[in-house]
Amino acid sequence: TGLEDLIPNLAAETFRAARLSPENHSVSIALLSDAEVRGLNKTFRGKDAPTNVLSFPSSASAHARGREGEPLFLGDVALAYETVVSEASAQGKTVVQHAAHLVVHGVLHLAGFDHDGDADAERMEAAEGAVLARFGIPDPYRDDAASLANAY
Repeated sequence: TGLEDLIPNLAAETFRAARLSPENHSVSIALLSDAEVRGLNKTFRGKDAPTNVLSFPSSASAHARGREGEPLFLGDVALAYETVVSEASAQGKTVVQHAAHLVVHGVLHLAGFDHDGDADAERMEAAEGAVLARFGIPDPYRDDAASLANAY
């Protein structure tokens, strides 16, 4: 299974981990070039550098305007392809494993998770690990995760 087939299931499981209904929530996920993500990072965060993943929450008015019978759009997640490939190689993971982790990470941000403080980081990392485990992907925060790289 490739990442394209995996993404909808990753998003659905991430919604469940965040106690949101997959039937009532949606996000968009884009795999972009490093140059494109660098441009987004510079424009929206003032950082002129590529990064592996960016999350862009929808506006509060979009949340308030949810149309009857349509899922509530939480926002966009952008992954930088070349950075994802490079990081996966450096970490001894498959590209799908690493990209899956970043998709889950980005969707959790859109669901209100953050990692600013230690408690928040632990909560977010635990949620990430639990979602990835459902797909047989090793917990990226465990020391032995790289040794399990062939799991997916």
